[in-house]
Formats: sequence, structure tokens, C-alpha cells
Amino acid sequence: MTRRDRTRDHAAPTARTRRIREAAAHEEQLRQRGIDPDAPPPDWDLRSWTESGVAAAPRRGLPVRRVLAIAVLLILLVVIIGGILLFGRVSAFNDTVSEEPMLSSKLFGPLGGDERVNVVLFGYGGVENDGGNYLADSIQILSIDPATDTTTMIPVPRDFWVEGLPQIPDNGKINEAFAIGHARGGIPEAARFTTEVLAAVTGLEIEHWMAMDFRGFRQMVDAVGGVTITNPTAFYYTWSEENWSIQKWSGGLFETGTLHLDGTKALDYARARYTSVPAESSDFARSVRQQRVLGALRTKLGGGGLGSLGPGLRMMDALEGRMQTNLSALDLFLLSGHLNPDRRIELAEGVILEATSNTIGQYILVVIGRAASADYTPLQTFLAAELAKPIPTPTPMPSSGASPSP
Repeated sequence: MTRRDRTRDHAAPTARTRRIREAAAHEEQLRQRGIDPDAPPPDWDLRSWTESGVAAAPRRGLPVRRVLAIAVLLILLVVIIGGILLFGRVSAFNDTVSEEPMLSSKLFGPLGGDERVNVVLFGYGGVENDGGNYLADSIQILSIDPATDTTTMIPVPRDFWVEGLPQIPDNGKINEAFAIGHARGGIPEAARFTTEVLAAVTGLEIEHWMAMDFRGFRQMVDAVGGVTITNPTAFYYTWSEENWSIQKWSGGLFETGTLHLDGTKALDYARARYTSVPAESSDFARSVRQQRVLGALRTKLGGGGLGSLGPGLRMMDALEGRMQTNLSALDLFLLSGHLNPDRRIELAEGVILEATSNTIGQYILVVIGRAASADYTPLQTFLAAELAKPIPTPTPMPSSGASPSP
């Protein structure tokens, strides 16, 4: 090979030289177009450039599907953990108040059936009450008609006289049945025994019961921040018959209109029997006031869902050790929607009951039209006929603006 040929081969551009020339030509073209060839691409992260001027690859966010999947998993985890904690809390409550397992239900099937479901609610003084600790102060039968999804409340007067039944061979008032049962086996036996007596005299099939003492009632109302009721008739009240006879109203005054009551005042309102207004001193008036408070409590529970969870849990905390029942926590939840009944059936004097005295001079109420002292057929016929009537559409009732006479 000649020297001329070697010089020609040496002058031929190498592949690297060609790439450098092409890059230089490309940069020149970019400059001519007004583009800085040293600037990073617009979709790159400027912070990813290194000190050497070499750009890292652009960062990309997580795919939307992955983000959604992570969010769903987090929500599911929170729900599961919350559900476990809630289950534990409700289970602990169930163990303190009920004879039944938490996940059992005596009401779920019947409330979807055709036959009436009857539950008795008992209120009693309890160990802190002075005198009459375990006489039933309040007896209310809730009769639920699943076919129409309506509830009827039947208040039973404390002075209703029970005679001729084997359960009470020495006869007595219905509120005494609770004390008799308590002496035999505590609150569960008191409730079972009185429920059995009520079924015998009313002819209703009654299997379920709830019993709550006065302190539990106060704590329950306070747990939800008190209740708001509408009081149509103003009245003064006292707890002493002696004060009542001289019109010394040591209890105070419940005014007409909208009242917000804490636990103590709600209990006073529900129980007051020595009042400045004679009509408000009867057992019938007391049962109406009790219903107002129960209805207000039901309102505090809301319409279900998460909004009802807080008040429901606070109520459970308040009732631990203060309520007993033969229904599970699940059944209590199902029953809560029926605490504000659609109508009342009054066992009123002159309609189905009449006042008289027993052999020791006590005021008692007996059944009108009975063929014998132990005949409860007229009462059973009356209740069957009243329950068979359709429930009328409610109409607003005007509130009385009358003031009581102190």
C-alpha cells in the first residue's frame, strides 16, 4: 500500500466521529429553531438532573388503579378493625344485661311474621331507692304488629288487682308481683314472674321483657345529652303526700311547651304522682309522660346507620348493670325502632277498670263486668277488640297554654 493510500485511509471518518458530527449538526438545527439543546425535555423532573449534567429518567406517579386498590384496602382494614372493636364492646354489654347469646335473636323471625310480638317494659326503684325498691313503678306492654309495622303501647296501672291466680295465692296488686318474684330469684325472676301474671290476666302471649332501675334510666338520658319533650300541661309536683296535702311543691314546676330534661328531671317527669293538677297525678297521666320520654330517647337514636352508633354506644355504657332482659343485644337493636308507639290503649277507669278497696282498705282497680273476682274475660275481650282496630292517621294535637295553680 502506498503512502498516499495510507493517508486517505487515516483521513476517513470513524463511526464515533460520524456520531459526533451528526449530534453537532442536530444541535445546530435545534438552535436555528430556537430550542436550547442543553435543556431537559419538558416532561422530565428538573430535580432529577445530576451535577454532571446527566438527567435521570423522569419519575412517574403510581398508576390510578394501584392508588384506588390501596385506598380500598385501607378502608377495608379500618372497617374490619372497627367491626372487631365494636363487636367486642357490644358483646361485653350483652354479657352484663342479657340471658341470651349476643348473636341469637328471638325477634328477628317473629318481627317478619304475621303474629303480634309483645314485650313488657318494667321500671323499678332499685337498691338506691328509699322504700319499695322492687315494686314495679312502671309496667308497659309494647304490642308490635309485624303485618302493619305498627306498635301499640298498653300501660298497666300499678294498682291493678290480681286475684284468684295460682301465681299469687294471697292476691295482690300487679306491682307487688315484681317484688314477689324478686324475693324468689332477683330481677330475672321478678320479670319472668310478673310477665307470666300479665299474660294470664290480659290473654296476650307475652314472652319477652326488659327491666330497668331508676338510676339506669337517669344515666341513659344523660348519656345522650338529655331529651326534649313537649309538655301540654304545666304542673307543680312534690314527692311527699304530706307536702301535697298542704300544697308545698318541693319538687318544682314543669312548664307548658318544649322542655329539655336531663336524667334527673326526666325521671321526675315520668314518675311524679303528687301534682298540682289532679289529672296529672294518676297512673294514666304518668304512663303518658313516660311514653313522651321514651319517644324522645328513640329520636336521639336517630334513623340508624353511623349517626346512631355514638348515642347507641353511650346508652349501652349507661345501662350496664342497670338493665336486665331476656332479649339479646341484637334484639334490643330491633326493638329500639318501636319505642315510640303509634297508639295507646288505656286501661281507664269507667271504661274497663273501676276503683274499689281491698279488705285492708287499699285503693285497687278491678275489671268491670267480671262474673267473679278472678274473671278476666272482659279485659281480654276488650284488649282483643282494641288491638284489632286499625290505627288512625295521627293528627297534630294543640298544646294547652294553661298555667298551674301553685
